[in-house]
Amino acid sequence: MNLHSFFRKWFHNLKDSYIFDAAATLAFYFILAIFPLMVCVLASVSFFRVNTYDVHQFITSYVPGELGDMFGKIVLNTIGDPKTGLFSIGIIGTLWSASNAINAFIRSVNHAYKIEETRHFLHLRIIAIILTIGMILLIVLALALPVFGNVILLFLEDHLHLSKTVGDLLSSLRWVVTTLIICVVLSVLYKIAPNQPLRWYDGLAGALFATASWQLISFLFSLYLSHFAHYENTYGPIAGVIVLMLWFYFTGMILIIGAKLNATFYQLRKKIA
Repeated sequence: MNLHSFFRKWFHNLKDSYIFDAAATLAFYFILAIFPLMVCVLASVSFFRVNTYDVHQFITSYVPGELGDMFGKIVLNTIGDPKTGLFSIGIIGTLWSASNAINAFIRSVNHAYKIEETRHFLHLRIIAIILTIGMILLIVLALALPVFGNVILLFLEDHLHLSKTVGDLLSSLRWVVTTLIICVVLSVLYKIAPNQPLRWYDGLAGALFATASWQLISFLFSLYLSHFAHYENTYGPIAGVIVLMLWFYFTGMILIIGAKLNATFYQLRKKIA
């Protein structure tokens, strides 16, 4: 398998118009899932007494433009005080809403591999719920990492007498670890989602592509919102929702293109074998 044949096959797969329809479907389900997911995650994080500034900084570093400010307000209103009732309600809402989003993602990945779904509805729902729980735990870990990272960093500085340069380098690595967590989550999703037995590394290429592309698109979208777009003039009070849906649409498209990348690797490898 040479690069020319691989890219020709991948671009051929990307000509499928289903990508745009599936991205819109994912955006819709992401919209329904994001707020109960945030409430659940933030309620979980609040039990660890995580600094609100660190969580807000984490969100604004990954969420473009005014969306980061909108989510930041939710952070300040939710994370300050653990609420068991809110946590319980958030768990129920998150598992149901996010599992619908995961099911939509599973259908998109199956289409990328050109395979039919034969698993039972309950089987799919259980897979979606398990993946949702795993995502929540990893997101909580990613949000808590800056705080616990500071504790670990101070311990190392006191006992190993690290220089300020080394300390700053280790501090910046916390965000690298967070990016790796995102990549791991996507790799697991790409591995489990299709109705096809895959090896553990079969989802890695798409996960790396999706992680890098998602951060690039978020950065470019943030620049566009800051310097060119004025959605509030057109959509008024619902401008934030429109922007959020656009961002989710691009996110869904990236996830599907990543699935197409994995499927291309799989199809060419199977053809050679």
